[in-house]
Amino acid sequence: MKLPKYPLASGDKLQTFEFISEGHKGLIHKLVQYKQTNIKDVYNLAFGDKDLTTGEIDDTVISNNGDSEKVLATVVATIYAFTDKYPYAWIYATGSTKARTRLYRMGITRYLPEVVTDFEVLGEKNDDWESFRINVEYGGFLVRRKKKN
Repeated sequence: MKLPKYPLASGDKLQTFEFISEGHKGLIHKLVQYKQTNIKDVYNLAFGDKDLTTGEIDDTVISNNGDSEKVLATVVATIYAFTDKYPYAWIYATGSTKARTRLYRMGITRYLPEVVTDFEVLGEKNDDWESFRINVEYGGFLVRRKKKN
């Protein structure tokens, strides 16, 4: 995605990323975390505002800072960085609400030609996985970096 992105900060493991959203509501600290699940090579992508008191992700806040494209591009940049370090990882993502999951689906759809160049994308439907299709409602998504030839 050739969109503007925010600068990212991360540790050596590249499993937690921080950035600051700048918009009409001011500066909002964001966190992206990749957490190992109980399934080998499957990581959960958690994303949201950083609670400055606890340091944890709050994925229930609706920021509406007017920079959603730049935030999306920045989250995608973390996926590239994470999968550079962990090339066999599958990343599971779903929204904290149906509306947020729909926003993720719309983002994937909008940039699908670019996304499928580098990633396999699956959608979760009726407790099963299928190749991502446009205009299909999914409960979650799995993405994995395509193997380089």
